[in-house]
Amino acid sequence: MKLSARNQLKGTIVEIQEGAVNAIVKINVGNDNIITADITVQSVKELGLTVGKEVYAVIKATNVMVGIE
Repeated sequence: MKLSARNQLKGTIVEIQEGAVNAIVKINVGNDNIITADITVQSVKELGLTVGKEVYAVIKATNVMVGIE
């Protein structure tokens, strides 16, 4: 599969928190850097996502916010 998104980070699922409709999927992309994705529970099931599975975090964003304290 090829995608136009340039930000594709390979990692390993470290946690999945399923809710009624959505799931929070945490992906370790190296050096304990965690990317968190909010996807549907149906997508988790269709993709066969489980803790320990290697996946890609694909980031396609038109805006990036930066904050400071």
